[in-house]
Amino acid sequence: MRVFENIDAVEAAVGEKLGHGEWLEVTQERVNQFAEATGDHQWIHVDPERAAAGPFGGPIAHGYLTLSLLPLLGGDLMKVENTSMTINYGLGKVRFPQPVLVGSRVRASGEITSFESTPKGARVVVTMTVEIEGSDKPACLAETIRVIVP
Repeated sequence: MRVFENIDAVEAAVGEKLGHGEWLEVTQERVNQFAEATGDHQWIHVDPERAAAGPFGGPIAHGYLTLSLLPLLGGDLMKVENTSMTINYGLGKVRFPQPVLVGSRVRASGEITSFESTPKGARVVVTMTVEIEGSDKPACLAETIRVIVP
């Protein structure tokens, strides 16, 4: 974990890579739970038998499931001390270049790509990459936007 002493230290780190989080296996149970939570029961996600004969050779995670794992996969990449809170402001560009097959392992890496001072603190963009173990293509690229409040 990259620990920053304060908001100013984050500004000085624009362009810095934050390393990698831990690997996480994407299980069929997790995919099924996501399908239940969102109502997205498309067969490529929840029907392993049919998906095995489909275009990906097996069931795949929902793209939005992969995106929703960012707090878990990248939550320990950075910490800013001497602040009252960091909140999720939203997302910029998000892409899903490669599907995540059920049973694959994924992890996140991050890079601080922009910093903007605001009246309430700072708006920081951390570009996150979700890697698939053994794949050259990432599963997800997302510009996460955080507001850090002193």
